[in-house]
Amino acid sequence: MRVFAVDPGLTRCGLGVVDGGTGRSVTAIAVGVVRTPAEDDLSRRLLAVSDEVERWLDRHSPDVVAIERMFSQHNVSTVMGTAQAAGVVALAAAKRGLPVAFHTPSEVKAAITGSGRADKAQVGMMITKVLRLAEMPKPADAADALALAVCHLWRAPVLDRLAQAEARAKELTARHRAKLMAAKQQQKRGGA
Repeated sequence: MRVFAVDPGLTRCGLGVVDGGTGRSVTAIAVGVVRTPAEDDLSRRLLAVSDEVERWLDRHSPDVVAIERMFSQHNVSTVMGTAQAAGVVALAAAKRGLPVAFHTPSEVKAAITGSGRADKAQVGMMITKVLRLAEMPKPADAADALALAVCHLWRAPVLDRLAQAEARAKELTARHRAKLMAAKQQQKRGGA
């Protein structure tokens, strides 16, 4: 499976492509960053992110797009810009019929380092080791995008199994309820 991962942002938007093999085998394919000037109009910045994401999607033909889910209560304007950039990425994926997965920063950190509270340096160091890179990707947004892709590759099979189990449980529950309703109907007809 090939994952295109995006650490969304307006000033720096990290991009990474990772292939997953058997087990936990992962290989870095590409890494980069889209930069947009803070003084540019928001629409131009989003267009720049969109254009580069479209190029990466064309070039790398991923099977799935993973996007970091942002949440913060501190700087609202930064969160808004990040959310808008994430929306542009999700839209580009949807236009191609690609599934989109969102992972929180703590999920990514836990998957890569074993701790949901790891700092950027720890994530960068571990992703360098996991992907057997010659040097740590810079800036941190690029390393974060690769970490996000690996996180998705490692978590996706578990999440798929959970979703299948939930679907099966709903199916069994619906069958059980139908049997109970049929039994109640039978009782009503027999008692009348």
